[in-house]
Amino acid sequence: MNRKPKPAMPTADEDAAIVRGIAGDPDAVELTTGQIKGMRRAREVFAEVLGEEKADALIKRRGRPALPAAERKVSQTLRLDPDVLQAFKATGDGWQTRINDALRAYAESHRMLRRNC
Repeated sequence: MNRKPKPAMPTADEDAAIVRGIAGDPDAVELTTGQIKGMRRAREVFAEVLGEEKADALIKRRGRPALPAAERKVSQTLRLDPDVLQAFKATGDGWQTRINDALRAYAESHRMLRRNC
């Protein structure tokens, strides 16, 4: 189940207050195009300042490691009856996984899948 909160977009009034706050902050500086073009990747700068080993530790990929190609999910368009889709969506986040589980259970019960031996 996805536990990541969904971001809430600010209202027009909140957005205006944010813009006013930025305008009133003397430390908020808008970068020029030249400054942006002159920027370098953090990996490059960290390697110069800290050395390769420490830069690798700071920049290492976070999160779950990628699955091998044979184990990755496949994106597929699937046409479902509206009431079936709504029933799964009504169960909350993770509804696509539950549809996958239901299809897997059906395929296994009908011996449509090869066993992993």
